[in-house]
Amino acid sequence: MKKEEMTGKLKSVFQKVLEENDITITREMTAQDIEKWDSLRHIQLISEVERAFGIKFKLREVLSMKNVGDLIDLIQAKQGVPA
Repeated sequence: MKKEEMTGKLKSVFQKVLEENDITITREMTAQDIEKWDSLRHIQLISEVERAFGIKFKLREVLSMKNVGDLIDLIQAKQGVPA
């Protein structure tokens, strides 16, 4: 999957879960940057990302993520795409 395609798919997931159509995804973005991104929505985001990309995260992987960039890197690693 190309970077642009993955970013677009990820943006769609964020828009759906966070209910914000004008969201911009950056590697540095964290839950602190978006008002609606609380702990429940975080779980929903992880679940939707798993579904959208056909992958499964381990709990320790989820806990190790510090920002969206970490999420992108982990998605790529699980899909066998070099970072």
